[in-house]
Amino acid sequence: MAATRLIAMHKNKGKSIQQCLKDRTDYAQNGEKTNGGELVSSYACDPKIVEEQFAVSKREYLQKTGRVYAGDILAYQIRQSFKPGEVTPEEANRIGYETAMRWTKGRHAFIVATHVDKAHIHNHIIYNSTDLDCDRKFRNFFFSGIALQKVSDLVCLENGLSVIDPGKSSERARRTEYPDRRSFREEIRAVIDACMEKKPKDMDELLRLMEEMDYEIRRGKYISVKGKNQKKFLRFRSLGEGYREEDLERVFSGEAAHATKPDRGQAGEGPTPKEDRKLDMLVDIQAMIAKGKGPGYEHWAKIHNVKQIAQTLLYLEEHGVRDYDQLAESAKAASARFHEIAERQKALEARLAEIAELKKHIINYSKTREIYAEYRKGGYSKRFFEEHREALTLHKAAKQAFTDLKVEKLPTIKQLNEEYGRVLQEKKETYAEYRRARQEMKDMQMAKYNIERFLGIGDEQWQKEMHKNTDRAL
Repeated sequence: MAATRLIAMHKNKGKSIQQCLKDRTDYAQNGEKTNGGELVSSYACDPKIVEEQFAVSKREYLQKTGRVYAGDILAYQIRQSFKPGEVTPEEANRIGYETAMRWTKGRHAFIVATHVDKAHIHNHIIYNSTDLDCDRKFRNFFFSGIALQKVSDLVCLENGLSVIDPGKSSERARRTEYPDRRSFREEIRAVIDACMEKKPKDMDELLRLMEEMDYEIRRGKYISVKGKNQKKFLRFRSLGEGYREEDLERVFSGEAAHATKPDRGQAGEGPTPKEDRKLDMLVDIQAMIAKGKGPGYEHWAKIHNVKQIAQTLLYLEEHGVRDYDQLAESAKAASARFHEIAERQKALEARLAEIAELKKHIINYSKTREIYAEYRKGGYSKRFFEEHREALTLHKAAKQAFTDLKVEKLPTIKQLNEEYGRVLQEKKETYAEYRRARQEMKDMQMAKYNIERFLGIGDEQWQKEMHKNTDRAL
């Protein structure tokens, strides 16, 4: 789980470009926050002289292009904040590097500095706005923050981490605010949740795990805990229901289960009662990927890869699909909608062909009407017919078409042209809708197929049906 924020870095008044860059990169690489610089990685630049290299690239860009912009952006910073206890500092740095590489597509130099001075590990990713060829610049675009979050979510899923529920935008906002405004009790509860996932056998093992995460433990009549930035120790009994010593002891003895839940709120709030919790397909699968266990996982992993299921989970999260029944219903609805629009598209195409045919016969009928009148007046002479065979044949074909089309009153060419234009416009609009519906059907069916294969609940008929619908869509 990682929340992201994209920040444009401008030139400060009274300072040179290199000075501005140095201020930002020095803060990011602060040794007290990055384990003495061990948690700093880079791409296409040297972290020790990164500000100088960025500045040189900007001078070369100016020489090559001659472009000067008011309020120019020197670099961009990505803040990527992880759930406490979910990743190690080294993992966070690797995930930050992979996120930056995908986001910049390897076209911009960057550094990744992982800070461990807070309970939540977070990355400061700074990338040069000027590309490596020094002839283009990264330009922010509408909804770039959303696009960045999708990239980060995908990388997190591929690495076995959870992603934030799209409905909990407040959690993203809170964890990307700077400085972080989470209460110390919230952070401690989150760390306990992470430690409890490792199944400690007793309180001593739990405390040892917390000490490994740089928490100071004070044992006595009441157990207290203190993080790096805390001034005072906080007692377990003040953390709220589910986190007091007696609550945790009941978990260790097997009398109760520890229920983890994000955003537990203030200390007095307790865990959600078991009967009120709803099974969440996406959360379950994320947990399976993280542990590498679960029904169907080994069989599925031999055929597919983690990237495919990660993309599926991200797609379902974006569409608010949280359980299998909902997924099956959404796939069915998407298929029904596609076929409905496809039938409408066929009807419009048939009407266009009908109008074109009718228009052709009306023109032929009009051109040959006088010849046919002479033919009839002459008693349907064979000689006259042979002399005007083509015209008379066209006339008869037109009359037969009017009968077949059940035309009671012939419309004018102008009326047909107007109707053709309306139908053609509707067909164009319907085709755009048709393409969207086709893609939605294919995406939903593929998502359902991937989930079924992963959970081991698919069947052979499903694959036949999927291919049949896909062929029909093409």
